[in-house]
Amino acid sequence: MPRSLVLSNDLRIAVARLSRRLRRSVADETLGFPHMSALGTMQKCGPITLQELSTKERVTPPSMLRTVQGLVDHGYVDRVPHETDGRKQLLVITDDGQQMIDETRRRRNAWLAARLDALTADERATLQQAAQIMERIAEADA
Repeated sequence: MPRSLVLSNDLRIAVARLSRRLRRSVADETLGFPHMSALGTMQKCGPITLQELSTKERVTPPSMLRTVQGLVDHGYVDRVPHETDGRKQLLVITDDGQQMIDETRRRRNAWLAARLDALTADERATLQQAAQIMERIAEADA
C-alpha cells in the first residue's frame, strides 16, 4: 500500500477517534454533532439563510431544516426576516445558544488542554504544525 494511503487511513482513524472522544467527554445530551456544527458555522458567519448554512455544512437543505428546527425548539436559534428579500429568513444565534456554544467549547478545550499538557514541548509543536496542515486539507476544494 502506498505511504500516502497508509497515512490517510491512520489520520482518518485518529481524527475520528479524537472527535468521538471529545464529544463523549463533554457530552451535552440535548444536542448532537450536526446541531453543534451548525451552531458553530452560524457563529462564524453571522446571520445566514438555511440554504447558505446547508451549503457550508455540506448537507441537503431538508437535513439542515431538521437540524435548525431542533435548535429553534431548544431556543438556541431564532428565525428573523431577511432585510432585503422578504421571501427569505435569516438564522441567528440567541443569547442562550451563544452561552451553550461558549460553555461546550470551554469544556472541550479544558479536556483537550489537560491531555496536551502531558505531552512534551516537541510533541505539542508537532501537533501545532499538524493542526495547521489539517486545516488546509479541510479547506481544500471547499
